[in-house]
Amino acid sequence: MTKKSYTIKTSDSDLIAQSLAGHKAALENLIKKHQDWIYNVALSFVGDKDEAADLTQEVLIKIVTKLDSFKQKSLFRTWVYRIVKNHFLNMKRGKYEINSPTLEEFGQGLDQLPNESLSDYSFEVENKLLVKEAKISCMKGMLLCLDREQRMIYIIGELFEFTDTIGSEIMEISKENFRVKLHRAKKNLYNFMDNKCGLIKKSNPCRCAKKTAGFIKMGFVDPVHLHFQKNTITTINTVIDKKLETYNEEVITEYKQLFQEHPFLQSPDKLKSIKNLLSSKTIKETFNLE
Repeated sequence: MTKKSYTIKTSDSDLIAQSLAGHKAALENLIKKHQDWIYNVALSFVGDKDEAADLTQEVLIKIVTKLDSFKQKSLFRTWVYRIVKNHFLNMKRGKYEINSPTLEEFGQGLDQLPNESLSDYSFEVENKLLVKEAKISCMKGMLLCLDREQRMIYIIGELFEFTDTIGSEIMEISKENFRVKLHRAKKNLYNFMDNKCGLIKKSNPCRCAKKTAGFIKMGFVDPVHLHFQKNTITTINTVIDKKLETYNEEVITEYKQLFQEHPFLQSPDKLKSIKNLLSSKTIKETFNLE
């Protein structure tokens, strides 16, 4: 079999065809092309980098083993995210989901967290990086207060700006229903922030810098290993495609921008199970890999 070269610009359809024809390099490139996206959706969904890495592995294995069932009746990314959606909505509850509070309870927890100055403590990491980590951790925590369906719809529809056409295909609901559910998720989340968070509304008392020490004590921020700022490729708002269709924006957009400024991270190199899978006898026989 002739060796072929592939790049990130090689189309999904070409990579799929070559993968099914037995080109291992094409299959590896197809995985690489989509794994960072899947990882960042997973990270927003569960709020923990290790769980997100595990979920990414599990989803990629499903994609690889089901690849020959993709009939190209939709965009490959739509098919991929339908697998993501089904896996995420039906998986066991993660460590942060087990006791995930409502937004009201989350707000009460922030109120009870004492305001402290970071200058009273000594950390090796710069205070501004710790505050940024606390801000991202807090916002990921807010997302966990949404139920799974709301969270998934918010992530794909608002955070990553999938159109209602694609979003409805992924969620397997009507476009109108997708828009209604997305509006509800945004309203719940942004109304909470509008009444609690000081990032946009300066009259609100909650300040990231004042809560960071408390977040460190509770274990939500690791001052030695920053979870959300390592392996940063760029920010979410620089990787999303512009919407092809628009509909009335009825909810505050400043909060959306705050979430889209979160880092877009490279998925960990520890996804060894994918490489093991590609080397397994079953996959080699399925794809007749070279």
